[in-house]
Amino acid sequence: MEAKKIALYIVVVFVLYTIITSPEKAADLVGIGFEGISDAAQGVGQFMTELVN
Repeated sequence: MEAKKIALYIVVVFVLYTIITSPEKAADLVGIGFEGISDAAQGVGQFMTELVN
């Protein structure tokens, strides 16, 4: 349980550091993340459509 908390703090600090030091790069990373989530959602939607048909 403690290891999870420590890992979470490290990730949060890293994210904040990235945003503060290079906002452009952070924005690119967020865009890539949302693009990946969108692609995954579309894939699930297509899979469900194929199951129904």
